[in-house]
Amino acid sequence: MGSTETQSEHEPARNYVNGGWRTPAEEGLDIINPATGAHLSTVPFTSREEVDEVVATARDAFEDWSRRPVEERIQPLFRFKQLLEERQDEIARTLVQDHGKTLKEARGELRRGIENVEVACGIPTTMQAGHLPNAAPAIDETAVRKPLGVFAAITPFNFPGMIPLWFLPYAVATGNSFVLKPSEQDPLTAQRLFELIDEAGFPDGVINLINGGVDTVNALIEHDDVAGISFVGSTPVAELIYEKAAANGKRVQAQGGAKNHIIVTESADLEFAAEKTVSSACACAGERCLANDVVLVEESVYGEFADLVVTIAEDQTVGNGLDEDTDIGALISREHEQRVRNYIQTGIEEGATLLRDGRDVTVAGHEGGNFLGPTVFGDVTEDMVISREEIFGPVLGLSPVADLDSAIERLNNSKFGNAASLFTTSGVDANAFKHEAEAGNLGVNVGTVGPMAFFHFGGRKASFFGDLHAQGEDMIHFYTDKTIYIERWPDA
Repeated sequence: MGSTETQSEHEPARNYVNGGWRTPAEEGLDIINPATGAHLSTVPFTSREEVDEVVATARDAFEDWSRRPVEERIQPLFRFKQLLEERQDEIARTLVQDHGKTLKEARGELRRGIENVEVACGIPTTMQAGHLPNAAPAIDETAVRKPLGVFAAITPFNFPGMIPLWFLPYAVATGNSFVLKPSEQDPLTAQRLFELIDEAGFPDGVINLINGGVDTVNALIEHDDVAGISFVGSTPVAELIYEKAAANGKRVQAQGGAKNHIIVTESADLEFAAEKTVSSACACAGERCLANDVVLVEESVYGEFADLVVTIAEDQTVGNGLDEDTDIGALISREHEQRVRNYIQTGIEEGATLLRDGRDVTVAGHEGGNFLGPTVFGDVTEDMVISREEIFGPVLGLSPVADLDSAIERLNNSKFGNAASLFTTSGVDANAFKHEAEAGNLGVNVGTVGPMAFFHFGGRKASFFGDLHAQGEDMIHFYTDKTIYIERWPDA
């Protein structure tokens, strides 16, 4: 463990390598507060030579760390969890300024991250494999899980506090060493997490942080001593990383984009469904892969439901995420805000009915912020771009459908398969949805289908590339391999 120094305001983002802080060599990007436009810091990028040094450090640390008793390996995780609890509000405020979401959302995100640390502390039980005495005459067989080496995670801008904790705790608890490459758009949250990691007492080199862009990512993917790669981001990049990492002989899990659907039946509690629909589509300003932003509503209740959605959307307060009254914070960047605006214009040009326009929102005193209010389209058809492509903004599309079967068919036609929700009071409908909907995370009367940390985070089709997902038991399998030990002791 290195020093427990903290980063000063406006100081460049730094790497954490071998228990100490270092400033990368290459010029990078400015870090801008999405809500105010104020300059927060800069993020230098890590060169390929520096990546080589970090991986070598992690590889050396693995040799000792992997041999330590599992009970010893989880002790720093217990301390890390306690520090996260104690500093949660402080980190949440950094996250808001770094990313733009609301303080409530930042606190919730960190809570989900802490849950993963808690689950990883149970590795002494969950890492156990199996034993069968007398598998053959006078032969016992045992499956033993063993760590594999250095693992890396490349994480996105939208959950800078939670998603690194989908991977990091499990990797080190199972006996591996770890390198995190956070998004270059909001790296300050990772800095705060690593200040706590430094304080928690992990041995030098076991957990490392590097900042950078595409070249840094490629250096990790191509490095011979990196055993596996975890990625969360857009589908085109996820597919590329999956192919490239696999071609370089690595284990890889790559979570991609989404276009999630809600189905509302005529038996549903419409007011409840409308409330959860707006929350799902607009929370975190729509910048999340679990946003349900296409809503398929049975024709008999379509008009009533659409009115409810518009009314609830009108009540949302857009503003600086540090203000407690804010419901929808800022988008990550001016460029991304413009991208979402372009999607809205496309929806208008394609003939969708604009029920609520969120483009004219203003936030007093924050003229430099990247803000959009909730935008609601009606009569969105399956062939429209806004129905097919991930928008990643507070944009919601409503479509009337004849019945549940038609809705499930349309949902299944999507190239994505991340999540879907059904609102109904019919057990028959819920059962059909459970068995026929093609998505990795399904919810009934649940607006946002976010699995708890002890279940894996599902994803299918173009939403996921790999076979072992984030969180839960899948992580144990991803970070270890089984050795089969066959034992016979014949009589002398």
